Amino acid sequence: MSAFGSSVLPPSRFFPSPEWADEDGIVAVGGTLHPDLLLDAYSHGIFPWPVDEESPIVWASPEIRAIFDWDKIHIPRRLVPTIKRDGFKVTLDQDFRSVIRGCATAPGRRGNTWITPAMIRAYIRFHELGFAHSVEVWQGEKLVGGVYGVALGGLFAAESMFYRVSNASKVGLLYLLAHLRQRGYTLVDIQMLTPVTESLGAVEIHRREYLRRLASALKQPVTFGDILAVGPQQVLALDHRWRE
Repeated sequence: MSAFGSSVLPPSRFFPSPEWADEDGIVAVGGTLHPDLLLDAYSHGIFPWPVDEESPIVWASPEIRAIFDWDKIHIPRRLVPTIKRDGFKVTLDQDFRSVIRGCATAPGRRGNTWITPAMIRAYIRFHELGFAHSVEVWQGEKLVGGVYGVALGGLFAAESMFYRVSNASKVGLLYLLAHLRQRGYTLVDIQMLTPVTESLGAVEIHRREYLRRLASALKQPVTFGDILAVGPQQVLALDHRWRE
């Protein structure tokens, strides 16, 4: 893979500019999931998108990118009592391995997911290096949901989430968003819009705008932290309608 510069980011060591992606958003094919490549990719608006364990890795930067904007988050009315009751225990980085494996094997996912065994190994290593993080949602001592993603500067790239109890993944995602806001993150990337994230207020922007925001976010001196920085009040305050 050769490297070409981007108009708003310094040149990549490994990849062409994301602005050179094809109509399917593919920037490059091949390479490995070594931490150096992952760091470089996320720093240039690119992410790995494996097809299966045997095929070469696809690296993507879609023309349309989904993100969460702080002023557009929407908490559905039916979720408010669940958050207020604080019926789930939410933690940070307490069981990353189980969260990523849950995202790969939750009902409907097994055998039908891009989170291959190689991806699991690579992101566990990324977590050990301090770049990948998880939010766990517990009911008693049982892990019932979670979210994981990658943090670089003021960017958090949320990768996947799962649930085994109704609303657990949504609660985990909302706690993650509130925590990120409290810590000073400026860009929350979710790659592609889904019905669930759209219901929570996620929006789409064009690649060029995403790269502009990414360049700014990477300069932010923020860290993920190791203790959850928020409770139910801060979560509800994400949506102006529920602020007290």
